[in-house]
Amino acid sequence: SELLQWDETGTTNWCNQSVLLFCVQQEDTDHNYYTSKTYGPTDPMSKDLWVNVDQMDKDKVKIHGILSNTHRQAARVNLSFDFPFYGHFLRDLTVATGGFIYTGDVVHRMLTATQYIAPLMANFDPSVSRNSTVIYFDNGTALVVQWDHVHLQDNYNLGSFTFQATLHSDGRIVFAYKEIPMEVAQISSVNHPVKVGLSDAFVVVHRIQQIPNVRRRTIYEYHRVELTKTKITNSTAVEMMPLPTCLQFTSCDSCISSQINFNCSWCHLLRRCSSGFDRHRQDWVDNSCPDETKDKSCDIISTTQLDPFITTLVAKTTGQSRSRGETTTAGASSSTSRPPTSVPTEGKTTNISMPKESAAERKDTHPLHTGLILGILVVLLIMAAAALVTVYIYHHPTSAASLFFIERRPSRWPAMKFRRGSGHPAYAEVEPVGQEKEGFIESEQC
Repeated sequence: SELLQWDETGTTNWCNQSVLLFCVQQEDTDHNYYTSKTYGPTDPMSKDLWVNVDQMDKDKVKIHGILSNTHRQAARVNLSFDFPFYGHFLRDLTVATGGFIYTGDVVHRMLTATQYIAPLMANFDPSVSRNSTVIYFDNGTALVVQWDHVHLQDNYNLGSFTFQATLHSDGRIVFAYKEIPMEVAQISSVNHPVKVGLSDAFVVVHRIQQIPNVRRRTIYEYHRVELTKTKITNSTAVEMMPLPTCLQFTSCDSCISSQINFNCSWCHLLRRCSSGFDRHRQDWVDNSCPDETKDKSCDIISTTQLDPFITTLVAKTTGQSRSRGETTTAGASSSTSRPPTSVPTEGKTTNISMPKESAAERKDTHPLHTGLILGILVVLLIMAAAALVTVYIYHHPTSAASLFFIERRPSRWPAMKFRRGSGHPAYAEVEPVGQEKEGFIESEQC
């Protein structure tokens, strides 16, 4: 069970430690981040949303020479504009041969797991045909990535696929399909995942106590959009429109008064608005923002100014209580020789006299096994609570309790491991240098 690990120098290595954890969320059924609309073959919008790369400026259209002739490879592409994805602005992406775009900051070997834009993720192998190419085009306001005449490696005879993804500067994402020779739902996922949609995650870094100067990264997928595969056919298109997120608010007042699909909170220390579920989760937790945002207030009161007032108030209250206690006890002593027991009720002191004989009898009536019985009951209650918490965390992966345990998870706990050949193939990142293969030339760096 080999998992990918990063050390502090940023290099990667493989080891048997449980150092990489993926947590999965379900598809977007409530449209919190995006709304989508599918256009059929007869809808004019399907034709309008398809970008004809042949009519674009030839100097800006790039045929990636390496991706067009390899299998399970990915290459970094720099954008000329800020692309908002789940509220985060991206300036570089990673295009993969498998029909998807990876949006994460750290490139690892399991790119298909999360943080992707997938018009049609499948086991495509452009190297099996000279006609297969991976093309991208950036006009300053949109990036078009097209997988042109690509074939499935494990089913070449089915025919070629031609489709594209267009990312607009306003956050819109368009999937357009020109040639789909078979039902997408029938594509085999044995050797490669088959997905159509979006996904994003945040990364939490932990220190491993057993290994000095090494950190473990936990990748938590907090949201996923899964589109209906049966609607993906020839000449169809899907348009996804972004919805407002907490990250767009830049002031405390606009943040806590926002009326969107998220419970937005403002962190004064970071000066950031967030729901707690985004790529800045690490900073949000490290700076104790979840505790700060409980009051839902924009007023910051200095604690140093409050301390003298609080100290004086406590001192006065304590002094008054002592005075009342002494007076009451003295009065009780003068009326009876039996020791009183004072029980405070709503700021007043009430005296209850208890005979000495009754106290002695009460001590004798406590059997030794009472403590043992109470201990057993406490243990049973703790076990029952632990079982209930485990069930709750399992069915609510994005709850606060689930995140608490995931972010503080020791390395010796069992991890959800992705084994080689388990449907999550290993992708390698190509070097960003110009190379020539079989007539295709990459003119410049991606």
